[in-house]
Amino acid sequence: MAARLTREALEALGRVSTPALANAIETFGLRPYNQGFAGPEIRAIFPALGTMVGYACTVRIAANRHAASGNAGAPLAYWSYIAGSEGRKVVVVQDLDPEPVGAFWGEVNANVHRALGAVGTVTRGGVRDLDEMHQAGFHVFASAVLVSHAYVHVVDFGTPVQIGRLSVSPGDLIHADKHGVLVIPSEIAPELPRVAAEIERLEREIIACTRDPAFTPKRLAAVWDSVVSRWPTPPRARRDGRTHR
Repeated sequence: MAARLTREALEALGRVSTPALANAIETFGLRPYNQGFAGPEIRAIFPALGTMVGYACTVRIAANRHAASGNAGAPLAYWSYIAGSEGRKVVVVQDLDPEPVGAFWGEVNANVHRALGAVGTVTRGGVRDLDEMHQAGFHVFASAVLVSHAYVHVVDFGTPVQIGRLSVSPGDLIHADKHGVLVIPSEIAPELPRVAAEIERLEREIIACTRDPAFTPKRLAAVWDSVVSRWPTPPRARRDGRTHR
């Protein structure tokens, strides 16, 4: 597991939008461009809270059936796992029910997990008590809003989980905002704000061209080709002469 970033490095990531970081990650060639982010079913419930950055603590839950015998009391082992995890924490929850039935997250669990050091959650399950959770400043990225907790209970924790199309392992670095949820490869995380800023500067050249009174498709093509020639690309793409925009 890569070393945890400093608070300053995490805050630097928090000042960059999730799409801008997705662009920056592509330039390192570490994974296919269609991997590493959640699908549209996972949305920001409180987009006004801004960006969430932290390290994944993982848990699997179910709500459409009773907890197994001996698993119905206070989840002390799970709470201890969250409390003992290092750094700024994001609780990533896989709901094992085929469709979300009961909400794991509400006013109580938001405050419990804040006390355990978590700043928010990503869940394929449901949430409730929206006003109270928002007031607590707890980031929520979820697939459903539900009325009841039903039979919700922790099944297990500290293992890889699947959140729709996104696979998350304990300790993964999570970045999320109103656009969605992204896993950041920790080994390149400190470099990403710089690369994202470089990409933004290049994009601004295209935008400036479109706003110029002398705009023509021919001028746009010239600016576009210039930008593409300077676009950060993965090492293999540089060797093969390929670029991406």
